[in-house]
Amino acid sequence: MVTLGRAGVAAGALGAPAARAAARRLLIRATLADLPSAPEQKKVPLFVDFAEEFWTDYSPHWKPSTRTSSRSRIDQLLIPHFGELPVDMIARSDINRWRDTMTKREGSFNRTIPIMSVMMQYAEKLGYRAKSTNPCRGVSRFKRELPERYLSADEYRRLGRVLASHEFANPFVIPALLMFVYTGARASEITTLRWRYVQIPRLALPDSKTGPKTIYLNRQAIDVLNGLDRRADDQLVFPALHREIPIDLGQHWIKIRRKAALPDVRLHDLRHSFASVAIAKGIPLATIGKLLGHALPETTARYAHLADDIILESAERICSSLAGALGIAA
Repeated sequence: MVTLGRAGVAAGALGAPAARAAARRLLIRATLADLPSAPEQKKVPLFVDFAEEFWTDYSPHWKPSTRTSSRSRIDQLLIPHFGELPVDMIARSDINRWRDTMTKREGSFNRTIPIMSVMMQYAEKLGYRAKSTNPCRGVSRFKRELPERYLSADEYRRLGRVLASHEFANPFVIPALLMFVYTGARASEITTLRWRYVQIPRLALPDSKTGPKTIYLNRQAIDVLNGLDRRADDQLVFPALHREIPIDLGQHWIKIRRKAALPDVRLHDLRHSFASVAIAKGIPLATIGKLLGHALPETTARYAHLADDIILESAERICSSLAGALGIAA
């Protein structure tokens, strides 16, 4: 009989994930005991140690915002669960067990599993795992009903009245929000905008969530920019008060949406609403995708049902007119 370790919470106790991994190692060794010795392989680290090696090599290639969020997820979600496991012993069953523990944090799991998958791929490249053994491959994400909130014409009017009357100590708050409304850009694309990117009638962003991006400016957005004093090319268009750092639109939006009686409207919903208005005006989905900077058509396709609703409404109006002409309208 082989003893792997002590159970319980005492010092030296072996957790269930580590025990399963150790058992797998023993079974492999027993199976290969009578076979000729293979060349000595690279020592495989525990996941907690590999995480630091991965971070040192890989994270410099991520954007700062990605590094911040990924570091948090590695430390808070991955290391506590997989930290004591050797990297080569993490199996699909371990990933599925972790998924089962995340049923109340579905969004966190969906955002973290891609990080784990990249880490496992990198472990293969370093020789810590056999090729094509990524345990994350094929593990399904949680299906979530993402909230969709679109502003109505009346809600736009309420928002417009507040933006026209509200005053902030920082004079860049209202112009920044108007740019967000008029362009459908991501909030980060507006808050980090620098004057050298402003090439009217467009914004030429060297980087965005989907890489380099051109934002095409309508007359209203151009008027907003023309109403500002152009500063040095390297300076932010919408800085924070008294500091050359990006303005925090989210903080100010909370006050504005309450004053407009729109407490459930998130800042990102203004981007969704931009798309819904475009569809109502008959603009094709492909064009809307280019305006929003979507890298994949599938991303824009989430708005397809809005187009269907508009077509159905048009069909009903036509049929109502025809029925009236026939004298059989209700």
